[in-house]
Amino acid sequence: MTNNNVILSVQNLSTWFETELGTAKSVQNVSYDIEKGKTLALVGESGCGKSVSALSIMRLIPTPPGRIVSGKIIFNGENILDYTEKQMRKIRGNKIGMIFQEPMTSLNPVYTIGQQIIETITLHQNKTEEQAWAIAEEMLEKVHIPDPARRMNEYPHLLSGGMRQRVMIAMAISCKPSLLIADEPTTALDVTIQAQILDLLDELGHSENMSILLITHDLGVVAQRSDDVVVMYASRIAEKCSCKELFNNPLHPYTQGLLKSLPQLGTNQKRLNTIAGNVPEPMNFPTGCKFHPRCPIGCNDKRCQSEEPELKEVSKGHFAACWYAPGYEKVKSDK
Repeated sequence: MTNNNVILSVQNLSTWFETELGTAKSVQNVSYDIEKGKTLALVGESGCGKSVSALSIMRLIPTPPGRIVSGKIIFNGENILDYTEKQMRKIRGNKIGMIFQEPMTSLNPVYTIGQQIIETITLHQNKTEEQAWAIAEEMLEKVHIPDPARRMNEYPHLLSGGMRQRVMIAMAISCKPSLLIADEPTTALDVTIQAQILDLLDELGHSENMSILLITHDLGVVAQRSDDVVVMYASRIAEKCSCKELFNNPLHPYTQGLLKSLPQLGTNQKRLNTIAGNVPEPMNFPTGCKFHPRCPIGCNDKRCQSEEPELKEVSKGHFAACWYAPGYEKVKSDK
């Protein structure tokens, strides 16, 4: 049954890269939905496939070496994987906005801030340059950049990292997209500026009724800013549920490890807990459950080492991919 409140539905998405050393399966069978006006957080360590998932939605995977092998990406009821490049250009920056990971390098150093924002507006909207300039100023004001008229004529190198990130957000929302993808929008910013940027995204989400896909590895950010959470590990989804459910009842050992690594207020904790080992390389995934070499249960369990668990709904709205998740064995396979 179709949920009319879902603006984006990623279904069994797989994105691979062909390299000289073999095939890197960066995203495998990933599925999640984003509802209108809601924020979904995509969480996991670096290298787990979060950004590749987002770039697949935007159809910005470089081909070759990358390719979307299978799946559907349903946006406003249509599978945009069937769109031509010309059709996608009408979607990118218009219906779906994206804030890229690195504000220091995402802006073109040889064009002014104003020139870069109005290019997006004139490309997607039937506006004159003068009208686009006025809209761009309004966007800079909306993201709380002081003296926007003056900033429009400045070059990126004259702005701080936080100001550049605000410009990126202004550019991303200039056409009032219904979905905003924010790929680690606070990378390389100090803590105070991070909070301001995240507050700004919250404010825009509510005022514009905009859905947000927030990609991050910071669970502190997730706890405060998201409605639903998808935890990714080594190209696949380990767990997905509401934000409240994730923090109150984490089922996957990887999610539990991430939560234990957070500092605990009011304790005598001297060192943070860590998850031993590293995320495996996409061309060298272990057999069975991909987390088993780092898992306190799976490292000693033959089934975890030989059979990969699929993602199952173990309780209402709570999905996990772990043989030892409570209730997992009772759920029938979808296959």
